[in-house]
Amino acid sequence: MDFNRKLVLADGTVFFGNRLGSGEEVIREVIFQIAKADYRDVLLDPDNYKQIVVMPHGAANTAKSLRNIVDATQFQGASALIVNKYCKFLDEFLTDINLPGLCDVDTDALKSKIFEDGVMYAIIADASISDEQALIKLTSAPYVTNHVNQVSPKKPYLVSAANKKFRVALIAFTAKKGLISELTQRNCEVVVLPYNVSVEEVETFAPDGIMLSSGPGDPAELPELLPVIRTLQAKYPLFGICLGHQLFALANGAKTAKMKVGHRSENMPVSDVLTGKVLKTFQNHGYHVVTDSLYGTDLEMTQYAIEDGSIEGLRHKKHPAFTVQYHPEANSESQDANYLFDQFVETMRLQCAK
Repeated sequence: MDFNRKLVLADGTVFFGNRLGSGEEVIREVIFQIAKADYRDVLLDPDNYKQIVVMPHGAANTAKSLRNIVDATQFQGASALIVNKYCKFLDEFLTDINLPGLCDVDTDALKSKIFEDGVMYAIIADASISDEQALIKLTSAPYVTNHVNQVSPKKPYLVSAANKKFRVALIAFTAKKGLISELTQRNCEVVVLPYNVSVEEVETFAPDGIMLSSGPGDPAELPELLPVIRTLQAKYPLFGICLGHQLFALANGAKTAKMKVGHRSENMPVSDVLTGKVLKTFQNHGYHVVTDSLYGTDLEMTQYAIEDGSIEGLRHKKHPAFTVQYHPEANSESQDANYLFDQFVETMRLQCAK
């Protein structure tokens, strides 16, 4: 087969394929999505913002539903998509929103490469340019890993609940409907706030609890948020997920680090330290909290990943604050982790009763 496009990794490895969607060049980090998810969910997920996503198990039969679901000017998801086989509707959708992609790629070989050597930056370009030219473009491009300011809401807004009992201030590194829905279903009115909100601004809304959302990028690049989290956790019940979990750890003296590959799959087993129960979780993150860095802090591990032992849950020893690394709001096959929202609501109820 003659190929018209290619993916050149930062170490010089080349994978050939054919054009899917727009023909633009793109230079981003390549990540591998193991979950058998809908293309729509992955492409539109702001946690995948500015990344090249490889999907060997995409739901091609649902790709037709991608058309006409997003305004290209408001798109805040992945930067490119790589798949094994061509799909007409997926091609049309990527073209509509001016997103580049590759098809006819040996995704099994690409998966083996990423899992052996770790995630790395790459360029998608025309097959006609030399590998040397592609590498020059790749190595000279600026690498930006702080994307929260692009996907966080620009101003506060309110999401009401039918039978309001509590008000939650959601510091939204991304504002996902699933997360907000879990709260409103539990009679929580949600004030959605930009990521760079101040303590004083949060307090003007008189919340009963604080939620820290998921989001893209490296948590270490958001140091301005750490004193805000430290102040809020001492005043209100706090629940954080994914990026919110990592920032909570940093705010309390722990450290985070980039993972070799990351956790990007569904039904990943997580063990609860207190109960011994194993939860099936949906995960999509490339950074983690360093286990040894908990020593000397007021944090303790509550859950860990069975596959690699990495921290999946934390709680504060002095304040009613807890976090998890995975996505309890995700619409995966298992709802094992939904109880965490009930736990958060109960914590607010007890705090309000004092």
